[in-house]
Amino acid sequence: MFLIDVQNKKAVSLEKQSFAELKLSERYDLQEWIAGNPSILGEDLLIIQKEFDGFLNTNERLDLLALDKDRKLVVIENKLDDSGKDVVWQSLKYASYCAALKTDEICKIYQDYLDLGVGGAAPERIAEFYGEQDYGDIRLNPAGGDQRIILAAASFRKEVTSTVLWLREHGVDITCIKVTPYKDDARLYLDVEQILPIQDIGDYQIRLAEKKQEDAFSSKEEARRYRFWKKALPILREATGLFDNVSPTKDNWLAARVGHKGISFNVAIRIDSARTEIYIDLGDKGRNDAVYSELVARKAEAERAFGEGLGDLDWQEHPDKRMRKICVHYRHYGSADEKHWDEVIGFFADSLLRFMGAFEQLLSDAIAKS
Repeated sequence: MFLIDVQNKKAVSLEKQSFAELKLSERYDLQEWIAGNPSILGEDLLIIQKEFDGFLNTNERLDLLALDKDRKLVVIENKLDDSGKDVVWQSLKYASYCAALKTDEICKIYQDYLDLGVGGAAPERIAEFYGEQDYGDIRLNPAGGDQRIILAAASFRKEVTSTVLWLREHGVDITCIKVTPYKDDARLYLDVEQILPIQDIGDYQIRLAEKKQEDAFSSKEEARRYRFWKKALPILREATGLFDNVSPTKDNWLAARVGHKGISFNVAIRIDSARTEIYIDLGDKGRNDAVYSELVARKAEAERAFGEGLGDLDWQEHPDKRMRKICVHYRHYGSADEKHWDEVIGFFADSLLRFMGAFEQLLSDAIAKS
C-alpha cells in the first residue's frame, strides 16, 4: 500500500504489519472494528450479537452474528494473522446451529445485544434496517434462504481456500475477506480485500445462487412470485425511479420508500389479481388517523388527480389496526398467468406513477399537519 504525496509527486510505501507485531487482538480489536463498522466487509450488515453462545447443548460461541439485506443470518468469524486450518469447519457448525432460529428468537438475540449498551428496541431497529413500517411483516432467516458465512483474516491457508471453493461450488455462501494492517508513524490503516469469491466472476456466481435459491423454494407459487419480481423490478425501476434497494423475493409484495418515514408505495401480486397501494404507518395510531383523515378530506382532489381507466381507489381505514391503506386493484391476471405478466407489470408502473403524481404533495401536507 502506498501513501500518495500529491504536492511532491511521490508514492510513499507504507509499512505492512502483522496483528501480532501491533499487539492487536482478534476479540478486542478486529472484532470491535467490524462490529462498529460492518461495511468493512464490503456490504450493509446489521450486527445483532457478539460472542454469541446461545446454542443448545454446546458452549461454543461465534465471533459476530449479523443480518444481511436479504434477511439471511450471517456468521462472521475473525482470525488474525493466520486463518488456522479449522476455521471452515468451525463456521459451518455455527451456521448449522443458526439454521433453526426463528424471527422472534433472532429479535431477542438482537435485543440482548442492544441492552448491553448500544440501546434501542430491536423490532424498530430491524424494521428500519429493512425500510419497513411494521416489524410484524418481516420474516428473518427464511427457510429456503440458507445462512451465510464470512471469514476475515490476514492470510488464508491453502486447505481453507480449497475447501471454501468446493463449498461454494456446492451452494454454500461463504466469503473470504483478507484484512491487512499498515502503519504510518502513529497512524494505523486497514486494507480489506475480498479474495473469495473472486469479484470479477461474482455476477456469474450470484446468478447461479439465485437459480439454486429459486429451485429450493418449497412452493411453486413462491417460485413463480420470485420469477415475477425478478422480471418486474428492472422495469419498475426504469419507469418510476423506485425500488432501487429492493431485491426479488418469494413474498407476494414489495415496498418502495418515498421520502416520508412510515409511508411506502407497495405493489402486491396474488394468484389471480394484483394491487398497488399507499401504506401509512408512522408508528403511532393517532398520527396515522390524522394523516389518513387529512387525505380523506381531500379525497375528491386526489381521485381527480389519479385519473380514470385503472379503477376506483379503495380507501381502507382498518379501524382494528394501526395502519391505513389506499389501494387500486387489478382483477384480471395474477402470478399464475405468466403469459400476462407484462400487463400486470404495466398496471404496476402506471398506478405507481399516478399515486406519485396525485399523492406526493397531499402526503407532505398531511404529515406536516399531523
